[in-house]
Amino acid sequence: MARRSVTRVTRVSVESGRGVFMISVAAELAQMHPQTLRMYEQRGLIEPKRSPKGTRLYSQEDVDRLRRIQEMTSDLGLNLAGVERVLELEAQVDEMNARIEDLEVKALHAQVQLAQELEQVRRSFRAELAVPYRGGAVVRAADARSPFPRRTPPSTERRPGDGS
Repeated sequence: MARRSVTRVTRVSVESGRGVFMISVAAELAQMHPQTLRMYEQRGLIEPKRSPKGTRLYSQEDVDRLRRIQEMTSDLGLNLAGVERVLELEAQVDEMNARIEDLEVKALHAQVQLAQELEQVRRSFRAELAVPYRGGAVVRAADARSPFPRRTPPSTERRPGDGS
């Protein structure tokens, strides 16, 4: 019988912001020269993490950002000053979108609270207001008089001439 070799694949999940790639690996993943990464770091376009010994460690987010920079310089023809400006504007747009989301959530909460308070006011008015059967005027329930004449209960006393 022939022996089969079994290959085991182990997958490791790493937080996308955690620095795990050394400069040579990050450069290969971003398809650029390591010196280009160093230049981007000097310009402040990228900030890799550092190991305790000072080695640059790039995260998956860093690699994605490097690819984005590469796309802007090669495909769109931007210089590094243009790339810096685009990245600044993108960061501002992201911040404004987060603020808008926050304001929308606060507005929804305020709308729900207002609707609840409005319903409480409506209920309190329903309890206080009554419309008489005839006449149609709206009056407070405390001031309303019954539209029906008040009947006195029949007396149990004998009246003279009843013959009972």
